Amino acid sequence: MAELVLGMAASHSPALNLNVDEYGEYGEKDKTDPRLATKEGQPATYDELLSDADPAIVPQITRDELTRRIAECDKSMKLLAHTLEDAKLDALIIVGDDQAEQYIGDNMPAMLIYWGETIPNTVTDLPADAPPFIIKARSQYHEPEGVRDYPVDSDLALHLIESLIRDEFDISSAKTLRFDRGEGHAFGFAHRRLMGETPIPIVPFALNTYFPPNQPLPKRCYSLGQALRQAVEAWDSDARVGIMGSGGLSHFVVDEELDRELLDACRCKDQDRLTSLPLNKLNFGNSEIRNWITVAGAAEDMETHWQSYLPCYRTPAGTGCGMAFAVWS
Repeated sequence: MAELVLGMAASHSPALNLNVDEYGEYGEKDKTDPRLATKEGQPATYDELLSDADPAIVPQITRDELTRRIAECDKSMKLLAHTLEDAKLDALIIVGDDQAEQYIGDNMPAMLIYWGETIPNTVTDLPADAPPFIIKARSQYHEPEGVRDYPVDSDLALHLIESLIRDEFDISSAKTLRFDRGEGHAFGFAHRRLMGETPIPIVPFALNTYFPPNQPLPKRCYSLGQALRQAVEAWDSDARVGIMGSGGLSHFVVDEELDRELLDACRCKDQDRLTSLPLNKLNFGNSEIRNWITVAGAAEDMETHWQSYLPCYRTPAGTGCGMAFAVWS
């Protein structure tokens, strides 16, 4: 039977692809970002956040400190890539969110597995007048020119669909993509930043973290992870399989308390804490924490091999991203 041998999770913020000057440009963009919210999940303006922000943030956005944190994130990304290569996986399940890249208002599945033979990655369709730093930031998700078809383990994907249906998860499925723009950022991130010239066949698992009203509850995400592990172990194959959560942690406003609570609960295998995270804190960018909860459920029989966390603030108002990386084995 197949074996689940590796769990991983990683932030996939576009800021991971920026230098310190471009980081500052991103901070300027934050000031007009309509997605800003308080740590309690209430929409807020930049000025409202700034008026309530902790003054201790200011020393964390100096040029030297940002340079150090960017370098630490890059180090963690390289460690993840080496870990993935060393694991000699036959397949990697990637749990990520689709942000209206392939699934939009006329059909927004809560959970979907793609099971085509390959999945295309194409050059991004950003507006022609997009700032250069945005174009560079997004380039980590997409092929610089043309289209590249990446391998999918369609046999494993089909097995997972059938197994999860038997376990009473109402899984949507897709064998083709709706739009020519190709795979979503959560999956392109893994291909473009973590895999080499011989990519591991993946199973793309799209979890609706962002868009109400059908976002899975934390408890359901954890149970989903458990069911995915059981399905892998019941697969009639000798394959070595990994699972990866793509996204998170808190953004577009950093919530260190929430981020550290999640990471500690993962490390301690605290199912109760993971499944009772407050829903009002899991909206907007923070919603991608659901991908981590799913992996934690799948990896509950493994040990945390390592974690890294950096609250990467971009402005005194606390905007930015909680950059986190983890491996279970």
